[in-house]
Amino acid sequence: MMLSPHDIIVKPIVTEKSMDDMAEKKYTFKVMKKANKVQIANAVETVFGVKVEKVYTMNMTGKKKRMGRFVGKRSDWKKAIVKLTEDSKEIQFFEGL
Repeated sequence: MMLSPHDIIVKPIVTEKSMDDMAEKKYTFKVMKKANKVQIANAVETVFGVKVEKVYTMNMTGKKKRMGRFVGKRSDWKKAIVKLTEDSKEIQFFEGL
């Protein structure tokens, strides 16, 4: 089964820390759990038209949430921080934020 780049990148993560990282050309995304670093790099390159230098990934565990007396759990997810090369252009998607 071939995954499209839009399947691999679920959504961008916009936090204060991720905004500070953008000065160093690091962008944070929520990605598919099964995706590896090579697939993530290729997906970012094709979707945004940039050059990727390095990909950092981490598996995030879902938080426990209470609904009254019942305890539920958010699903686990994968986070990827993508570092672009020095000569690469910025990702325009984030610029207006």
